[in-house]
Parts: sequence; C-alpha cells; structure tokens
Amino acid sequence: MGRLVPAVTRALDILELFLDGDGTLSAPDIVRKLQLPRTTVHELVTTLAARKYIVPVTGQPGRYRLGVRPYQLGSRYAEQLDLAAEGQQVARSVAETCDETVHVAILEDTDVIYIAKVDSTHAVRMVSAAGRRLPAHCTSVGKMLLASLPEQELAARIPDGAELVAMTPNSITDPAALREALAEIRQRGIAVESRESNPDVSCVAAPVRDRTGQVVAALSISVPMIRWSDERMAELEQLAAKGAAELSERLGHRSVA
Repeated sequence: MGRLVPAVTRALDILELFLDGDGTLSAPDIVRKLQLPRTTVHELVTTLAARKYIVPVTGQPGRYRLGVRPYQLGSRYAEQLDLAAEGQQVARSVAETCDETVHVAILEDTDVIYIAKVDSTHAVRMVSAAGRRLPAHCTSVGKMLLASLPEQELAARIPDGAELVAMTPNSITDPAALREALAEIRQRGIAVESRESNPDVSCVAAPVRDRTGQVVAALSISVPMIRWSDERMAELEQLAAKGAAELSERLGHRSVA
C-alpha cells in the first residue's frame, strides 16, 4: 500500500472542517483547528478556492464556505450508488429471463467498468466480475457508450492516431473502423460484439438513460459461442433493449412515444 501524501491529507482535513459548525471558516480558524502553519493553510485555501471546492462568503471578508465541486462529487456518488443498485436488480430480472450473463457498465475515459453483474446458471458461461475494467472499444457495452458520446468528445478520447489494443483477433484496432462501427450502432440503438473481448463469447448491449435523457450506462447480455446464433442474437437484442429501458425508467427517464 502506498504512503499518504501530506498535502492531500491536509487539504481533505480542511474540507472536512466545513462539516461542523455553521459551515463557514476563515484561514485563522483553520490554523487554530488543525495546528498548521499559516503559510501552508494560505496555500491550501488558495488552491481549494481556485478549484471551486471552497468559495468566499458574500459579505464576510476572509471567510469561506463549501463550493460547488463537493456537491457535484457527492451527486455523482449518489447517482452511481443508485445506478449500481437498480442495475443489479434489473440485471437479475434479465438474467432470469434468458439465463445468460448480464452486465451493467459505465464509461470512464476509454474504458468500461462493470458496476453490476448477474451470472448465467449454465455450466459454460462468461466469467467476469463487478468492478472489472476493459477497453471500451472491445466490448458491446463500451461501443454502445462510445457511440452515445458527442462527436467532439469521441474524437478527444479516441483521436485518429490512437493505438487501440486488441484483446482478440476480432478486436477493432483502427480508429476509423471503430467510428464506422459506432455510426451503425448509433443508428440501430443496439451494439453487438462478436468475440472481440473474449474469443469464446459474443454480446449485445443497449443504452441506459437518466432522467435528462443522457446515456449514463449500458446493459449487456453475454453468450458463449456454443449458444450463439442469428436467431438468438435477435432475441437477446430485444431483451437487452427492454432491460435497458426498464433501468432507464427506474432512473427517471421517460421515453417519448
């Protein structure tokens, strides 16, 4: 386990002071409460203010209150807690219907992170775990999430000269080819991955939206090739879309009829 970074620890100590009292503090208050040098406190307060973690209190010179960034972080934490819990319930329902492995994943930079997972009961099934991280372009959930990004953001994450890792011989490694695949996914509203992350598994995925309509996750169904066929794929595409729609509804999304 790595060592603690003193400057980060002190900055967090300062933020936690705002949990007590009336929620406002001055630099002298912080010096007194934490027994830190005045220069150190001044530098940390200046940095936290510059990053919007704390802001000056109107009409009270020298005093600060929490800014918008802690609220944003807390809101994101709450959203992910709800998404993971609701995702697990919906994944279980979908898995009971098809008896295949079901995942819910979110996008982080160019990777996906599985936040919910329910296994198939078949002896032959996909082996994975919640919390696992994989390259987004190699998975159906990842391609669904990448396809949901605005073009400018997609280009920033995966520029033309990007080197895309290959997990199997079927993985897409050319950014131009990936963009073509994403355009098709965007049009269909469903992503399919054929042995791109695992040579023995194919997957389908559908988008999960929050109350604002933004795609925040994707739900996938993974199937060993011994149970995969065009007919099975079509059946699971519909089931994935239905499960994703149910999860979206739980998150407050209302589809337009």
